[in-house]
Amino acid sequence: MDIADPGRMIDCRALSVKLTNVHRTIARHRSETHPCRPRRCDGHARYLAMLSYRHGFHAGNHADVLKHLVLVQLLDYLAIKDKSFWYVDTHAGAGRYALDSRFATSRGESATGIARLWEADPLRLSKPLARYLGIVRALNPGGKLRHYPGSPWFARSCMRPQDRIWLHEMHPADYAALEKAFRDSPVPASVADDDGFAALKSLLPPQPRRALIMIDPSYELKSDYAQLITTLRSALARFATGVYLVWYPVIPRREAHELPRRLESTANGNWLRVSLQPRAPRNETSGLYGSGVLVINPPHTLRPALEACMPQLAELLAIDAGASFSIDSSRDLPG
Repeated sequence: MDIADPGRMIDCRALSVKLTNVHRTIARHRSETHPCRPRRCDGHARYLAMLSYRHGFHAGNHADVLKHLVLVQLLDYLAIKDKSFWYVDTHAGAGRYALDSRFATSRGESATGIARLWEADPLRLSKPLARYLGIVRALNPGGKLRHYPGSPWFARSCMRPQDRIWLHEMHPADYAALEKAFRDSPVPASVADDDGFAALKSLLPPQPRRALIMIDPSYELKSDYAQLITTLRSALARFATGVYLVWYPVIPRREAHELPRRLESTANGNWLRVSLQPRAPRNETSGLYGSGVLVINPPHTLRPALEACMPQLAELLAIDAGASFSIDSSRDLPG
């Protein structure tokens, strides 16, 4: 099985063409949505931020565990009915990752993430954690943790032939790995090297009127926070009944601190938010010390599942005594 290593060399001529196309796409999108702004400045900043972020550095960390635990619960719920549904991923990444790659080992973030669950007693894991871990184990048939599935791979593992996957990834190397990984997908899949934020407009509402939309940008730029809210409002106007999963970082940044409340106010009064901090915040000026997921239009099964597994997950991933989690929803608010 050929698992993406973000550090591998890729064809320079193909890379040049991809980068040119990415830059044109970004500049065109920004000029259309903000015609008064100069093309070069804003588009170039987003272009450079896109190139600088590689999820291979962070694959299998505590944020991935939380995000994919929730993702699997949502996918399984949608698959209960025979009727088809779509999965749309705006920032799909490479699809799957080699944990022994140069990128992954340079930070070793999976050691305090998926590796903790891998080493746990499987008989003691709660049902949601066991279900999530089972998909990771299926990608590592040899019994040794070497590979970690990205969000698209979790979707592929939970969906059926009557469903459809839509994946968007702008980084040339990650797009190439993603496209290769999904050539033989048992679930029909479309892989595009374009702006996932912009692509939502053409995909919603979905033809089957059932869909899960995953939105988890890198947040490398401050403008990503505003772009997320703008995109989400537009998507909800087109498809108000869809299930939306939005991942966000817990970092020492004002925009990040304000984002959960902004997401809640955008969610049309029906949301669930779960967060996990494996350690207490320190006097740092940067770095990810926690993360959260906000689900719009959550199924009724999600909260009980999270209440059953989050105490155990927080204990397994705890780095210090300040580890904590929270579960909140719109139903908790006074009527």
